[in-house]
Amino acid sequence: MAKYRKKPVVIEAWQWLGKNVMDAKLFCSQRCLPQFHVGARNGIAGLIIPTLEGDMVAQCEDWVIKGIKGEYYPCKPDIFEATYEKV
Repeated sequence: MAKYRKKPVVIEAWQWLGKNVMDAKLFCSQRCLPQFHVGARNGIAGLIIPTLEGDMVAQCEDWVIKGIKGEYYPCKPDIFEATYEKV
């Protein structure tokens, strides 16, 4: 079986701290702000983010990442730290 390495890609991200909704406005240039809202899904409270796979919840201290196609999605802090480094 062949092995593959993830291509190095520079991404934009910001950390959701539970109250910094205005940072979302700065992060996504107001384009996505109407789509983001504070609420709950499946009993989990946080910032609701529409993704290509459906609505996802960014909980406090999760990172919100802008993908290579302009999409947004949440990432747990431990996964973010293991996968990305500041440039």
